[in-house]
Amino acid sequence: MDGFRFPPTGWIWTGLEESFKNKMFLFRKLLTLDEVPKTAMVKVSADSRYRLYINGKSVSYGPCKGDDQVWYYDEVDIAPFLQAGENVIAAEVLRLSTLRSANHSIWRTKQAGFYLTGELSFAEKREPMLADETWNWIENTSVTFVPEDSPMQYLDIFEKAKGVELLSGWLHSGYDQTGWKPAKPYMMYEMRKSVSPAGLLPRPIPQMFERPAVFAKIEKIRESSIGIKAWNDLLHGEALILEKNSEHIIEIDAGELTTGFIELLCSGGAGTQIEVMQAESYVYESMPGAFMPMPVKGNRSDSDKGHIKGFADYYIVGGFGVNTDPEKYEPFWFRTFRYVRLTIRTSDKPLQLMRFSYRETGYPLDAKTQVETSDSSLSAIWDMSLRTLRRCMHETYEDCPYYEQLQYAMDARTQILYTYNAAADDRMARRCIDDFHRSLRHDGLTNCCWPTVNSNVIPGFSLYYIMMIHDHMMYFGDNKLVERYMPTVDAILSFFKRNIDDRGLVGQVGGVIMANAFWSFIDWTKEWSDTAGVPDAILEGPITMESLLYTYTLAKAAELADYTGKTESAEIYRKRSASVKAAINKYCMSDDGLYQDGPGVMKFSQHCQVWAVLSETAPEEKWKYLMETALERPGLAKCSVAMAYYLFRALEKADMYEKTENLWEPWHEMLRNNLTTCVENETDARSDCHAWGSLALSEMPATILGVNPAKPGYAAISVKPVPGYLKWAKGSVLTPRGEVRVSWKKENGVVSTEVHAPEGVEVIYG
Repeated sequence: MDGFRFPPTGWIWTGLEESFKNKMFLFRKLLTLDEVPKTAMVKVSADSRYRLYINGKSVSYGPCKGDDQVWYYDEVDIAPFLQAGENVIAAEVLRLSTLRSANHSIWRTKQAGFYLTGELSFAEKREPMLADETWNWIENTSVTFVPEDSPMQYLDIFEKAKGVELLSGWLHSGYDQTGWKPAKPYMMYEMRKSVSPAGLLPRPIPQMFERPAVFAKIEKIRESSIGIKAWNDLLHGEALILEKNSEHIIEIDAGELTTGFIELLCSGGAGTQIEVMQAESYVYESMPGAFMPMPVKGNRSDSDKGHIKGFADYYIVGGFGVNTDPEKYEPFWFRTFRYVRLTIRTSDKPLQLMRFSYRETGYPLDAKTQVETSDSSLSAIWDMSLRTLRRCMHETYEDCPYYEQLQYAMDARTQILYTYNAAADDRMARRCIDDFHRSLRHDGLTNCCWPTVNSNVIPGFSLYYIMMIHDHMMYFGDNKLVERYMPTVDAILSFFKRNIDDRGLVGQVGGVIMANAFWSFIDWTKEWSDTAGVPDAILEGPITMESLLYTYTLAKAAELADYTGKTESAEIYRKRSASVKAAINKYCMSDDGLYQDGPGVMKFSQHCQVWAVLSETAPEEKWKYLMETALERPGLAKCSVAMAYYLFRALEKADMYEKTENLWEPWHEMLRNNLTTCVENETDARSDCHAWGSLALSEMPATILGVNPAKPGYAAISVKPVPGYLKWAKGSVLTPRGEVRVSWKKENGVVSTEVHAPEGVEVIYG
């Protein structure tokens, strides 16, 4: 080892010990250039989060969410932001504490750090660039992070902050960095590349977009001596002066539920207190007796009878801003909001508000599929559904952007299908599939959501994960992807095989949330409120739904095995599926032919009838009876928007698609209540933005127009319109093989169809 020298890693930090608090650190490097390089490609990352600035311009925000096994870097060319002379390379770095679990979807490892390496490429030379001891840092103690005022604190992103003149101008040259300290470089032996965060991989999806946006209007002035016109003018960039010792409570409408980085610019007004509350909607009084105490929701825009309830940031104005160089407050993390309430209490100095706006952000989904039908109301549902999907896509698919920002397997399975049908884009799907693969536990189950710092298992969600892989096979036909994840498929199915009881059914592998090790969640339906989304038959033993999900998934796994040449495994899975079906038919059916929620338990749901049809556990001649009974018999637990995709599939399979006309009513109700995105459920409507409800994004292109993959990888296109109650439909569907245009018309019971498909692709007509 004599003479061996460890090369620099590009990782730096402060040398401070870990704290229970989440903290913000600022890093800064002066770079003097004789000329601007042609390119300056840098790789940048951090544990936990960073925003990189070049000469005051934000150029990158990340890294993409990783976990204990995989950490990502971003690559960006900073040359367009550099100049001859002095440059400032700077970064805000948020370190989430390892000593607290809040902000569940963001991993943090033992090694806090900021990473930057790269190369400046000039006409005749190249120069390395990396974070090292020539960088300086300071802790930004003017920002503290506070948990949400909620029984379920998932994000921990909200801030109490104050303007500090000491930090004014830190992003630019000429700033006095007295008090800043030299960064501590990590040595190679301190940042092992076999583990996170040093085992860096390139970002698997595009950067989130950020684009300037303007609030739509002032919704309500609760208190202010200034009229509504002046406040509306502020939204469009007209400065507004608030007198000293005055109070203003203003409620602002973004026009739709959105996600973005809020920006407030001001000058003067030292000591002014500002609360920025973000909310999904106007709400009424709290709902008594709910699983989680939630406010009652109705008309989401009812500012007369309702009030805003949400999460807030707090800012104390430093007062150092001037018109030419205003003071700026921008929370580090993006916010989710339809409405924002500004509460401003000025000090003994007047405050000039110069701008209040935001930068919209999200995954750059390029949705090109378009569909029109004879039911014009579906157009508004399509728009609402697409907006919901967009709001639930950032660095992962998300259950909801407002409360959790967690990627759940059941949610993501349908979100991925909606993405395929709307945009033929599988980049987020690929990272989602890989995410859940890495969450595989010792027992063969995956975590129900991933990435997350907490363990949470819903056994059925592992089965939705297998469906996710099957969907990718059908739409994109990537044999290597299926081969890579088949061991995970096998592990999941092995767990359920080991838990088959003496009757041949899936035994009680879960139960009620927190009361059991695993949560057997099925659906947020009203009838199962007391058991938090689990059929209450669980109180008497296993539930039929887990056996139905298992047998359905075994059939899909057999097709995956066939696709990868594992014909013996495929045959084993088919035999196992048949065995479980026989057990369900023997032990879980009532005298009138309905499938019970639990073996021998005289409780019933639409869900069991739906999955008995989808899994073909029930013989084909019983499908119509089961679905008619499921829709018409009172007392059955009803499918919510979360399970609607599967309800619609069962009706299509039973040749009863015309029955879906009335099943769009929950979405019509959302529109009547002035929602701009789809609700999580109809029981307590906790979240106003939950993309498992974006059902129209699959129904309209894949069912009503009937465009689907007939063979893996869309090697053949199936065009089989399902008119249902509609008289005509037309549109274009983007597929991995190109655009498919379909139009059909139903006259006197006869459907005439016209199809234009990509050249060279086999089309199979229904």
